[in-house]
Amino acid sequence: MVNFIEISMMNNSIKEVFFMPLSFAHSNDLLTIKKITGKDKVKNHLMNLGFVEGKDILVISTLGENLIVKVGEIRIALSKSLANRVMV
Repeated sequence: MVNFIEISMMNNSIKEVFFMPLSFAHSNDLLTIKKITGKDKVKNHLMNLGFVEGKDILVISTLGENLIVKVGEIRIALSKSLANRVMV
């Protein structure tokens, strides 16, 4: 589990938000994408594949360190390194 500190300037509040990398998920997990991390090139690549914050993602299966996921109506195979960039 990864935690981030979220600071709101609107109401001067601080809260701790917990995410986990998609690579920690199991088959048949239905999750919501909370954050995409990494360099801009990696973020843009994942966004072009349909990985955007707030979108639901279904883990179809895990194959070793790789995952097959369904984003919208598209199935995508992800390496562990890319799955580590998707926080759910």
